[in-house]
Amino acid sequence: MEIGAREDRGTAGWARRPRRLVDTILLYLVFAWFAAVTLVWTVLALAARLVLPAAWRDRIGTPLVMLSARTFLLGMWATGRVHFDLKALDELREAGPLIIAPNHPSLIDAVLIVSRLPDVVCITKAGVFDNVFFGCGMRLAGYVRNDPPLRTVKEARARLRDGKQLLVFPEGTRTMRQPVGPLKPGLALMARQAAVPVQTIFIETSCDFLAKGRPLFVLPPLPLVYRIRLGRRFPPEHDIKALTAELEAYFLAELQP
Repeated sequence: MEIGAREDRGTAGWARRPRRLVDTILLYLVFAWFAAVTLVWTVLALAARLVLPAAWRDRIGTPLVMLSARTFLLGMWATGRVHFDLKALDELREAGPLIIAPNHPSLIDAVLIVSRLPDVVCITKAGVFDNVFFGCGMRLAGYVRNDPPLRTVKEARARLRDGKQLLVFPEGTRTMRQPVGPLKPGLALMARQAAVPVQTIFIETSCDFLAKGRPLFVLPPLPLVYRIRLGRRFPPEHDIKALTAELEAYFLAELQP
């Protein structure tokens, strides 16, 4: 029995190897697909900035980002290893100016959100905003660089007054302490300055793929599942600390396993 059981386990292991090889190849193809989509997006954005008048650039910037995000997610879905449930975001399309505040479990969280909403601009880390590969498209879309802080708040308020929706990750980075890290006060300050509500969003994932500290090219458990649900909408408050604390408590309560 021992020998037979050992042989069965060995046979099962060999049977899983081709599947794992295919999954690994698909993982690398997903990263290559992301690079290709980003390159095309950058070239189109550069051409638009050089050729089109300012009024036209303002009109096509965020829709171009949405199209690029959808194209990338379509490539992920086409592998048969990734499933998305993002339809809850469609309720926000006609919601008008507001600050969208999600948790931040993975690198593609912003991509998930902008793929469904045509008028979203993001608060973006300075290092990403200044990157040659990403920066041109972000400038075309009117994204806001997160440094220096006072200019960030001023530009964010201007985008909201222009009718845009603002995507801000209140943790300031991907989640480092589960289920959510400490929230930064900048989001509450922007809400107060622009007098717009804060719409909370919860991103749920099946594993820690693309999470903070996880090796990038390690094959995750498959299939990957991404789901987004809407949370409460908080009115702006004069007391920045109070709103920040209320938001953090709400995130903790909603994301507890």
